[in-house]
Amino acid sequence: MLRRTVALAVLGLTLAVGAQAQDANLRRNLETRLPKLGKIDEVAKSPMPGLFEVRVGSDIYYSDAEGNFLIQGHLIDTKGQRNLTEERMDKLSAIAFDQLPMKDAFTIVRGKGERKLAVFEDPNCGYCKRFERELQKVDNVTVYMFLYPILGPDSTKKSENIWCAKDKGRTWSDFMVKDVPIPAAAPGCDTTALTRNVEFGKRNRITGTPTLIFADGTRVPGAIGAQQVEKLLAQGK
Repeated sequence: MLRRTVALAVLGLTLAVGAQAQDANLRRNLETRLPKLGKIDEVAKSPMPGLFEVRVGSDIYYSDAEGNFLIQGHLIDTKGQRNLTEERMDKLSAIAFDQLPMKDAFTIVRGKGERKLAVFEDPNCGYCKRFERELQKVDNVTVYMFLYPILGPDSTKKSENIWCAKDKGRTWSDFMVKDVPIPAAAPGCDTTALTRNVEFGKRNRITGTPTLIFADGTRVPGAIGAQQVEKLLAQGK
């Protein structure tokens, strides 16, 4: 019994060492042959035998064990009717709600505010204005609004004025929904939160507005309707 246990332990160690060597060889070959690919963060077996998942940031590639071939595309499970690449990318892009820098957002509370939603928006974004009109139909929610000025200098200026307003939530809603002009910010207002928001977004690959993040970490890019917001809020409880 003891010999069998030792043999199994040795076999397990041998397999682990072999897997590490294979991983290192695959990384080395790809990084040598494709230096512009970027730093490889993770190599793992894919659900398809002989195919390995290669993760560079939140980008997913597939390769054979030697790195002789690299595939950029989606891996589909035809039996289960599942897009495995899309599922993996959704998991990678998820942001834990409790890790959001809430001090750099302002809140808009509707009704009891029991449900939670974080939104990254640019004041010059037409899709954001469309989304804001839909969001008016959603009740019992606390919205954490992250100003995310990525559409140019005017977006930054408007965001600064909104951030420095006495009532940020009302100023934002009035401008986005009713086109009420934004009052100029008082001199000396600290707007470094906006810089931090942009930096946070770049680190987490928030590339467009609006981007919604629900309590369960689900990320949704783009303007969606009130019904879909309600559905996602319900599943994120």
